Amino acid sequence: MAMKPKLDADLSGKLIDQTNHRSKIGSLMYLISSIPDIVQVICYCARYQARPTEKHLKEVKRIFRYLRGIINMGLWYPKDSSFELTSFLNADHAGCIDMLKITSGGIQFLGDKLVNWMSKNQDCTVMSSTEAEYAALSASCAQVMWMKTQFKDYGFKYNNISLYCDSQSAITISCNPVQHSRTKRIHTRYHFIKEQVENSIIELYFVRTEYQLADMFTKALPKDRFKYLVR
Repeated sequence: MAMKPKLDADLSGKLIDQTNHRSKIGSLMYLISSIPDIVQVICYCARYQARPTEKHLKEVKRIFRYLRGIINMGLWYPKDSSFELTSFLNADHAGCIDMLKITSGGIQFLGDKLVNWMSKNQDCTVMSSTEAEYAALSASCAQVMWMKTQFKDYGFKYNNISLYCDSQSAITISCNPVQHSRTKRIHTRYHFIKEQVENSIIELYFVRTEYQLADMFTKALPKDRFKYLVR
């Protein structure tokens, strides 16, 4: 959703009813399976259910107001759509004020139709935006590989799957089979992307930030930018 000051634990804020707040969050979590534009903000608000304050409640109410304004919007899947699988991924380095973890976001398309989306707080701390994008690349690659396996059961075989990233440095590291000095601090599980690139299952492409469709799944954006990505 549109840009606002980042939420934090608000330790000095006035407490609210925890049960009621969790109920609201639960209702919103149910909606993210069909409304991708609210995924990031709901996942962010969900981090503060243990000690919710009026500040957190204000943001949750803001989501409900947004939903009232988009009741005539939705996803459309015509039957003549192509089945080319593509993916976009992005990462926000230390975007969470309290945990300073990576927030990764990814979306997958069949043709030009959005079929999968995610916004997740990764459980690692990195020292640069390049490392953040590299870790997010592997997370998105894992999701694409799962989809590849699922579609295989329906007779669709995918190789050379396009994955778009706005970090040239992360792409360079992923395409280099040699262990890079800048990746020594990263957990070995995040090097999964290298194997898939080497086996020609994944093809990495650079996309400029203004055309990065996964941008809205990692952080709050200016209003005009958010509307552009939604529509």
